[in-house]
Amino acid sequence: MALVSAKDMLEKARDGKYAVGQFNINNLEWTKSILQTAEELKSPVILGVSEGAGKYMTGFKTVAAMVKAMIEEMHITVPVALHLDHGTYDGCYKCIEAGFSSIMFDGSHFPIAENIEKTKELVAVCNHLGLSIEAEVGSIGGEEDGVIGKGECADPEECKKIADLGVTMLAAGIGNIHGKYPANWEGLSFETLAAVKKKVGNMPLVLHGGTGIPTDMIKKAISLGVAKINVNTECQLSFQAATRKYVEEGKDLVGKGFDPRKLLAPGAQAIKDTVKEKMEIFGSIGKA
Repeated sequence: MALVSAKDMLEKARDGKYAVGQFNINNLEWTKSILQTAEELKSPVILGVSEGAGKYMTGFKTVAAMVKAMIEEMHITVPVALHLDHGTYDGCYKCIEAGFSSIMFDGSHFPIAENIEKTKELVAVCNHLGLSIEAEVGSIGGEEDGVIGKGECADPEECKKIADLGVTMLAAGIGNIHGKYPANWEGLSFETLAAVKKKVGNMPLVLHGGTGIPTDMIKKAISLGVAKINVNTECQLSFQAATRKYVEEGKDLVGKGFDPRKLLAPGAQAIKDTVKEKMEIFGSIGKA
């Protein structure tokens, strides 16, 4: 199956009151684990690529070629979107050229007029090519590729202005953050989410920083229009813990335990377990 735009899967999720997970990929093991899990559970999936991860994997063309080949070689039948996460203006064009099926333009740190101008231009390009596009209003807390946000809640009026441009999905800051949540985190602002939903109507909403948000909050966010939830840190932490355990138990010293295929196997399985757990919470299993 070829890569698809995220539009159909998100509209189905919105109408069905579940969410599609965006799981960020960092290398072959990440991609393989996520695709295997999505296929086994018959869940649509979005593979997210930050600009930093794209650079690490030698470039967006390499990433797109790897993902497309893996979908073919692994006989993946579920819908898969390859999506740029927190893209810059230039990064969006690079991913479009590389063959991504979806992009996110993060203009949240620009004045709203500039965010609107650049988003409008990219919407026209994506519509012409049949790609999905995500925009952002209000910053997501924490750091993503050098962009630091304090987690300011989005202005619902600004959200409406961006939504009216015809974007496929909208990320609105509602107190969510990237990375681990601190002990004194105040939780999601459902008041903001409800106000945004009222302004943007049927627009599928996106919840960034899905790692560590309690299940009840995730389910409430889905009930209020969130159709896409991003997970990255949680997969990284589970991969790290499983790999650390393997090494600390000395398994890399036994036989050919040093072989990277053996060394990385527990971490890859841990990613699969994390993705399955998230898909269960999001309600996307069996929705492909």
